[in-house]
Amino acid sequence: MKRTTVMLPQDLKMRALKSANMMGVSFGQLVRESLERALNDRDDILSEDSLFADDAVFRGDSPADLAKNHDSYLYGDRY
Repeated sequence: MKRTTVMLPQDLKMRALKSANMMGVSFGQLVRESLERALNDRDDILSEDSLFADDAVFRGDSPADLAKNHDSYLYGDRY
């Protein structure tokens, strides 16, 4: 593991310390588990979005009208 310093508002740190204590875990473990959960949730959201799920979006040159017609490129003719 790598030591990391994070600046937290006083009230957030106090709530986190209290929560860790009630759960019977260290503050560090609470932070690690919370970050892991938040990042996994974010990965799930990104993988469900057509923009991020479709590899073709990120390859090659983009069409000149991409900004104007992005919904059609992402979601097909239904837009």
